[in-house]
Amino acid sequence: MLFRLILLLLLSDIIASRSIVKTLPGYPSDLPFELETGYVGVGEKNDVQLFYYFVESEGSPKDDPLILWLAGGPGCSALRAFFYEIGPFTFNYEESIGKTPTLELNPYSWTKVASIIYIDQPVGTGFSYANTSESYISSDTISATQTYEFLRKWLVDHPEYLNNPLYICGVSYIGMVIPIIVQEIYNGNEAGNEPQMNIKGYMLGNPLTDKNRDINSRIKYAHRVALLSDNLYKSTKANCKGEYIDVDPSNGLCSSNLQLVDKCLDKINLPQILEPLCSTMNVKSNLLRWDRNSAEENSMDLLGPLQQVPGPWCRGYNYIFATKWANDRDVQKALNIREGIKTEWLQCNTSIEYSFGVSATVAYTFNVPSTVGYHRNLTHKNCRALIFSGDLDMRVPHLSTEKWIDSLNLNIESGWEPWFVDGQIAGYTIAYARNDYSLTYATMKGAGHTVPEYKPRESLAMVDRWFAYYPL
Repeated sequence: MLFRLILLLLLSDIIASRSIVKTLPGYPSDLPFELETGYVGVGEKNDVQLFYYFVESEGSPKDDPLILWLAGGPGCSALRAFFYEIGPFTFNYEESIGKTPTLELNPYSWTKVASIIYIDQPVGTGFSYANTSESYISSDTISATQTYEFLRKWLVDHPEYLNNPLYICGVSYIGMVIPIIVQEIYNGNEAGNEPQMNIKGYMLGNPLTDKNRDINSRIKYAHRVALLSDNLYKSTKANCKGEYIDVDPSNGLCSSNLQLVDKCLDKINLPQILEPLCSTMNVKSNLLRWDRNSAEENSMDLLGPLQQVPGPWCRGYNYIFATKWANDRDVQKALNIREGIKTEWLQCNTSIEYSFGVSATVAYTFNVPSTVGYHRNLTHKNCRALIFSGDLDMRVPHLSTEKWIDSLNLNIESGWEPWFVDGQIAGYTIAYARNDYSLTYATMKGAGHTVPEYKPRESLAMVDRWFAYYPL
């Protein structure tokens, strides 16, 4: 007992700061929910300071699940999810032109059914920072280890949440990191690490899982949705032998086919194939590489006084408002951001950029090519998984997600069938199981890459049912 107490004291000693935020610029009154922000020191000598936002459940905080939400990118801030995906606020875009962006409540916030920790990770993301240049060096596995350390320390400092069901969740590139974190939690519990976490499972949306297969599947998906002709698809598949990334430069037929494919798909918006690209943001689809939506990265170029938003509409223009809001000094003061540490907040840290095996900087190493093995390991745990895919996403097509799920060789508990919200088909689902492990897979009809952003009402219904152990 004394040893456990010493361990907990050592962990809690590293909690750097936390504060309750009562008001925020852009919202006219006191916040109608509890918002806490703070830093937690991790890594060697705690030189890495990870910033977080914590919103207590608006339902039953003592009983509702606790979610650790990680944004994708890598290097995209947690505010991305806070404002555009699952958080309690969004922007009133019409009222925000020409002044401080105006906040309004999100009726489909996941905080209706869960308490959520939104964390800026890896180091260098959002308001997270390091005290030394060496501590900015990270990787897929280092990010996972530091996030696990963050969670241990956060729970020591918030023991009232130790008994809540814990889920690790996120979308997009974070599919390369979350399965590692979840495995570390289970392994840590089995090894007797303190605090013991009440881990129940994980949730992933359109997750990058196997870098080669996920990117390769884009061409098959493009053919499936009639963006490529039968003849071009069959010729490209035959000449390239199904490999479209690591192409033999002497294979002229394959190269010629891929040039035609690129011509057909150059102006397609990968995150949501039916929506327009932002014409003024110099956005170009990068079919055969991992590429964040450039509209998310380049919104600073359009800030100015925000007297008007360029037309016609594209989703990327929505992100301008978060950039404007988060770089306001009054906002940073309200969030209790440490002064003088970071001078500019970015939606996504462009120095952490993955270009299929090539890093734009030595600061981040993309050292995990596939997490399918981690998913397979978790099938031997008492664990739940919810994997969901927007069916209009070509960045991580549902086809490749379904393929790696099939490779787990789980038992099918209920076959492919529609699921409904308000009497309308929201998507399709299939449920798997093996001993104490269960996996629910769901598509979201009409959704893009970050599913809750496109289908907020249906997404809230999905997680509410899943948390309650109901069929979708």
